[in-house]
Order: sequence, then C-alpha cells, then structure tokens
Amino acid sequence: MPVVQFQNGEVPLFLISLKARGTGLNLTAADTVILYDPWWNPAVENQAIDRARRIGQQKAVIVYKLVAAGTIEEKMVEMQARKGDIARSILTDDAEGIRTFTADDLRWVLSKD
Repeated sequence: MPVVQFQNGEVPLFLISLKARGTGLNLTAADTVILYDPWWNPAVENQAIDRARRIGQQKAVIVYKLVAAGTIEEKMVEMQARKGDIARSILTDDAEGIRTFTADDLRWVLSKD
C-alpha cells in the first residue's frame, strides 16, 4: 500500500490531490507539503497541511505554496486572503469589515490584470 510505504520511508515522495480530503489520511512521515493548486476554500488547503501535522509527527513540517504570477490561481490566493479577512471580521464582531462577494469581485477574478 503506498501510504504504508511512504510512512515507513520506503518511498521518498507521496503525491495526493486536495480532492482526497475527508478520507482520514494522516501522513506523519512528511516533512514538506507543497501546494501547487490553490483552492477556492482555504480550509481545504489547511486540511491538506494538517494531514502532515498530526499526533505522532516527529519532524518540523515546511509548507510551500507555489503560485505562478499573472494566473487565475494568483487571484484565487488573493481572494482566499479576502475571504479570510471577512471570516475574521465576522468572528470578531467587526461589522465594518464584512462585505459580500459582489459583481465587482467576480470581474476582478476574471480580469487579466
């Protein structure tokens, strides 16, 4: 089984899609997580990172997020930051920081700039 081989150090690399979330997979042998496919929902990425940061982890885990400049993925990362700001403002009762996803936001995501 590939997971067991990775956990036992028999193979140096384990590739997994963010779409594999919710399967209960833990990769405590991992010391590096590379995200190259930003997701609309930052919680999905956090869950992928957390697969390597579980009870039993003995190593420091380094996380890299690779994003090409000028791509829709770059805009997704910025939108994740905006979404995080909205969530924080809701959780801290900062009503001034709350805003909804508008037509202007959609135009921004689809624009070339």
